[in-house]
Amino acid sequence: MLRRWIVLAFASAAFAGAQEQPPVQPADTPPAGVRVAEPAIRPYEKVITSDARSKQGVFTVHQIRDRLYYEIPKAEFGKDFLWVSTLARTTLGAGYGGTAVGNRVVRWERNERRVLLRSVSYEVVAGEDEPISRAVRAANNDSILMSFAIEAFGKDDAPVIDVTRLFTTEVTELSARRILGARGFDTARSFVERVAAFPENIEVQATQTYTIPPDTAVTGAAAPAQPVRMRQNTGTVVMHYSMVRLPEKPMMPRLADDRLGFFTVRRYDYGVDEHRAVERRHIVRWRLEKKDPSAAISEPVKPIVFYVDPATPSKWVPYVIKGVEAWGPAFEEAGFRRAIIARLPPSPSEDPDWSPEDARYSVIRWLPSTTRNASGPNVHDPRTGEVLEADIQVYHNVLALLRDWYFTQVGPLDPRARKLPLPDDLMGDLLAYVITHEVGHTLGLPHNFKASALYPVDKLRDPEWLKTMGHVSTLMDYSRFNYVAQPEDNIPPELLIPRIGPYDRFAVMWGYKPIPGAARPEDEKATLAEWLKAQETSPYLRFSTARSSGADAGENTEAVGDADAVQATTLGTRNLQRVMDMLLDAVPRPDENYEDLGAIYAGVLGQWNRELNHVAVLVGGFDSQDKYGGQPGVRFTPIPRERQQAAVKYLNGAVMATPMWLIRPDILRRVEPAGALSRLLTLQRSVLSTLLAPARLARLQEQEALDGDKTYKAAELLADLRSGLFTELSAAAPKIDIYRRNLQRAYLDLIDERINARPTAPAAAAAPLLSSAADDTRALFRGELRAIDGLLAARANAGADRVTTLHMRELRDRIARVLDPRFAPPAAAAAAATPAQGLEDEDACWPDLALPYLFQPR
Repeated sequence: MLRRWIVLAFASAAFAGAQEQPPVQPADTPPAGVRVAEPAIRPYEKVITSDARSKQGVFTVHQIRDRLYYEIPKAEFGKDFLWVSTLARTTLGAGYGGTAVGNRVVRWERNERRVLLRSVSYEVVAGEDEPISRAVRAANNDSILMSFAIEAFGKDDAPVIDVTRLFTTEVTELSARRILGARGFDTARSFVERVAAFPENIEVQATQTYTIPPDTAVTGAAAPAQPVRMRQNTGTVVMHYSMVRLPEKPMMPRLADDRLGFFTVRRYDYGVDEHRAVERRHIVRWRLEKKDPSAAISEPVKPIVFYVDPATPSKWVPYVIKGVEAWGPAFEEAGFRRAIIARLPPSPSEDPDWSPEDARYSVIRWLPSTTRNASGPNVHDPRTGEVLEADIQVYHNVLALLRDWYFTQVGPLDPRARKLPLPDDLMGDLLAYVITHEVGHTLGLPHNFKASALYPVDKLRDPEWLKTMGHVSTLMDYSRFNYVAQPEDNIPPELLIPRIGPYDRFAVMWGYKPIPGAARPEDEKATLAEWLKAQETSPYLRFSTARSSGADAGENTEAVGDADAVQATTLGTRNLQRVMDMLLDAVPRPDENYEDLGAIYAGVLGQWNRELNHVAVLVGGFDSQDKYGGQPGVRFTPIPRERQQAAVKYLNGAVMATPMWLIRPDILRRVEPAGALSRLLTLQRSVLSTLLAPARLARLQEQEALDGDKTYKAAELLADLRSGLFTELSAAAPKIDIYRRNLQRAYLDLIDERINARPTAPAAAAAPLLSSAADDTRALFRGELRAIDGLLAARANAGADRVTTLHMRELRDRIARVLDPRFAPPAAAAAAATPAQGLEDEDACWPDLALPYLFQPR
């Protein structure tokens, strides 16, 4: 029978030719669907021979040449293990060493003469004593990942199984295929490298080879279902698999609350006596238990330990440690001393089995990448939310992003930043800030974008305030460096960088402080709710409002001081203007090209773009505070009319009136031969697109419907924009320069898209309740076009120069085509029917002109 399988395999390969190959089965595995008799169970010494290299641990593992056997104690059957898959070494272009592939809960199960490896889900639960638990089990049967024949029995009848193919064939649920962009798996080039066994875990490292079929255009095969990432048709990687026994006694979980930010694990509990399916949410956190439960502050039984990747450049190691241990004071408020520490890993001579991929160790990985980013994921117990380990990923080029941001935001405020490159002591402090932020994610804390709007702007220029409160209440905001401060404020440079704030200390206390006497999560609810009352008198302890749908104008990314966004952006723009004056002296270096100058100039535009966004979102926006039943007041309050109108007035003056401070020929002529006009227009158009987003206009109309004349109306917004965009038409002989001509044409094109473009299916599905508002909006836009046409008609032949006159006539022609597209030429009609590339119908339609976002959690 074995010979027949081999013949069939060769015949199949010959028939397929160059087309994609199916996964190759190992010689001892029959094809799918073929049933064979169970092999005979042999004497132990016939299976585990004298050639075996054996290691004792939670299982006993045996390596015999290229085979790997598990000897599973009967007591370990039915236990929950966390299976963590990681790329230890990868092929060029497909991730980095340390990249997480996935994790899942597994359970080993004895089934007569076989052992099954099952994948376990905890998404739906019910108490075992509840009748509905039978239905829950019937609806949530655990999947079998692989089945193994029992080869022999060891001590105390422990089954011995050959698990080689678990690591040398492709198991879909454990595969790295998606990350690699591969389409095939070659077992002939896959093998187990090493295995280590410990009392709570088993670590296996395996070389695996993935493939991509030859050029599909040649073979005629279907195109790949996912983007190809491997640089070659074959990619060999080293996978590290950790199987860690989950705690026998699960940590008591803590119930989540929307009013304070934690990542959560969710499950539906059908055993609760309510007239609905109840979703239980528990916060994600580490297990911290006091050595001395009676002490107000005690060391933990087991502290949180992060190891510094040996690949980290040595000069940055002290700053990585500093970034980790910055959280120490926050844990002291929760009752723990030395709760979080950083260590250097042991040397190979000290511990030859230590590996950064070992799921017992949390490691800050340093990755050789041009990506400007860092991330802070964690691996947690799905039953309780207990964090088991966390591997922070720091991409090498995050240093370049930090350099650019610090220089463009606060370069005029720090003498060390007046010239690039920045000194190592400053770069080290910036890196420590990144590490502290990412560690915060591993502690369970998500972003809190509300924080940047909870301090008065004037306090951000007060050194005494900054010493105790910082310029933002939490390090978990995307609020970078204090660009609101001015040179005359004499702010010490160390106070320009975010650090652990009052919200961070409050959140760690709320999530980690033990509550004596609580035996169940429900027993903690009253105390947790009592702690949250501090948010009423200290607004800076609040968290982002759940389900605010982007309407809260104080929940901005990259914002400093958006409690008064107009004032904050005014001050931030002054610093950007100072940076422009610094560029030529600070950036270009002798005997180097002008690449850095171009990047920093683009960074200035990107920074200004972000700050303008904080003003634009005031229009149609809300102030919010998350509340639960029993708290007085509403959750959402429309921003007052005066603040909204002031925002539009500011934008008319700051960005619609040409910002000549950005047009610097002495810089631009060193960077490029052309492009300044289109770049400025892109920025201006993005502001207009944000102001005219359908969701924003719909909110303005709803605010008018609910609150009447005291609100800022959509018609007033359009009228205010008209006065700012067509100011020249108030003159008897208008003169319109090229910057303004471009902007006016872009405005009419944008209205054309809003009136005549048919919404895409995803946009219509995302906003099904806006259809009536969209009809009103079209009427408003049509009325606005007629108002503009009236202004143009009065001046159409009175331009101060020929170009202005021709421009005004052309605008009238455009308006006529927009109002009645039937008269548009074919090309114009086609353009009117197709939304402009890159324009979005959401609030966040601001293209980042220079830099990607930083610190994305996973």
